[in-house]
Amino acid sequence: MAKNKPAELQQLLQKYAGRAESALQQRLPPTNVNPQRLHQAMHYVVLNGGKRLRPALVYITGSMLGLPLAQLDGPACAIELIHAYSLVHDDLPAMDNDDLRRGKPTCHKAYDEATAILVGDALQSLAFQVLAEDQAMQTEPAQRLAMLQELAISAGSCGMAGGQAMDMAASGCTSSLAELQQMHRLKTGALIRAAVRLPAISLPWLEPALHKALDDYASAIGLAFQIRDDILDVEGSTEQLGKPQGTDQEQAKSTYVSLLGLATAKTKAIEAHDTACDALAPFAEAAAPLKALADYIIRRIS
Repeated sequence: MAKNKPAELQQLLQKYAGRAESALQQRLPPTNVNPQRLHQAMHYVVLNGGKRLRPALVYITGSMLGLPLAQLDGPACAIELIHAYSLVHDDLPAMDNDDLRRGKPTCHKAYDEATAILVGDALQSLAFQVLAEDQAMQTEPAQRLAMLQELAISAGSCGMAGGQAMDMAASGCTSSLAELQQMHRLKTGALIRAAVRLPAISLPWLEPALHKALDDYASAIGLAFQIRDDILDVEGSTEQLGKPQGTDQEQAKSTYVSLLGLATAKTKAIEAHDTACDALAPFAEAAAPLKALADYIIRRIS
């Protein structure tokens, strides 16, 4: 396990969650500007709590690479806006049909389905606007374009949206382990990889071997994150999770737990954690916060 103490990591996560919250608040359209109801719903969704894990990955990775925090605000917000949009759409009756998100009514319950669809659309476009326009990003045009491309791929049919389509198609069916891994590599893993990759892409001097090390780390923690999610759907509670517990089983979805059993799923999560930490060897002690974050992912209770 990483050398960072859990309390130190919690302080770091709280610091970056607060920074992300402030940066998102600044970049969202004001609620008193028309269309007010849409803008209010966007605030409700984005500023509704959450772990801010993906922005933390942006900040921690970028800080390790020597980037100032102001330069990381734009990418951190862009990633979180895409994540927030995906949650709004995933919760819709046509998808997962969830009533709770982060312990509060989902967007379509707090407002209505049409507003929820528009909220998702608006948050997605705002993510790309932020990444394209952010003045604090001292980034060359070629690197900024590559960052936009990375975000687009991670959110699209070859990333998160494609993974969600695969998840819906597999509902009520038994998937193989390989099919499950492919689906989650897109649905969950693509955006986590993008959170790690965006700061690296902004640096034209970064060696290909270091890009690969970060990508291997991100792929492994994406896997660990999803396995832990599947474990929590069995062992967690609705109060801890902030959303209904046991929904995977109710919807007859294949999960790492259903395919491997609880004990083997836990072992596989630890193996993914170890793979992630091993991938960071080129960064030596500078990677300690990223290793601590890998620890957090397989220990989290929500």
